[in-house]
Amino acid sequence: MDREPDPPFERPSPFLIPFSIIISGLLIGAGIYFSSTNPPKPLTQNSGISGISDSKMKPVTSEDHILGNPNAEVFVVEYSDTECPFCKSFHKTMHRIMESYGKDGNVAWVYRQFPIDQLHARARKEAEATECVAELGGNDKFWEYLDAIFEKTNSNDSLDPAELPLLAVSVGVDLDDFTECFESGRHANKVLESIQDAIRAGSKGTPSSIIVTRSGEQVTLEGDQPFDTLKSIIDAALAN
Repeated sequence: MDREPDPPFERPSPFLIPFSIIISGLLIGAGIYFSSTNPPKPLTQNSGISGISDSKMKPVTSEDHILGNPNAEVFVVEYSDTECPFCKSFHKTMHRIMESYGKDGNVAWVYRQFPIDQLHARARKEAEATECVAELGGNDKFWEYLDAIFEKTNSNDSLDPAELPLLAVSVGVDLDDFTECFESGRHANKVLESIQDAIRAGSKGTPSSIIVTRSGEQVTLEGDQPFDTLKSIIDAALAN
């Protein structure tokens, strides 16, 4: 997991606080944190999935980048950096999760920006580029473009910035419109707000994920967690 070097973060415990004996038994060896929140309401404009009390994560709304059913039983909220090699790997894992659970509408994936400037100088502008594509092409194009960036980059600032407009065109966004948006920097504050949200939520680095259930529980995961770990947590959450 990529971590912001300043201020220094301690490496999180690989096994934090278990929520229940049942799930603890399922997830021995996984790094997890469980907490309870109020039950959520159906997702509408600017309505939160849950009023998270002991986490300061911004509630999920329809303004988020959501892949899957916006009223799913379980949400995986990921804070990510497009130049983080662990995020590149986890991105593939999350696609596997969505292939397994998304088609039934049980699980949705929420992507939030957490570029770490000290590690990846190009990641913040890449994040702004994805927001431009979201503005110009909508949610589906955002996800196509995000996939294209992760596919193209070899991580650690290896993606040539000149590729960003070309990738935008490849997913169907007008070049001139993209260029105008990107050069204007009008999504810089949105990316900054997402970074601040990640820090408030307690993210130690990237990728950092919070699994939120419609009954109000949440699970915090740090790092490039394997598919089987996510599957165990999600299965337990759906069964509950």
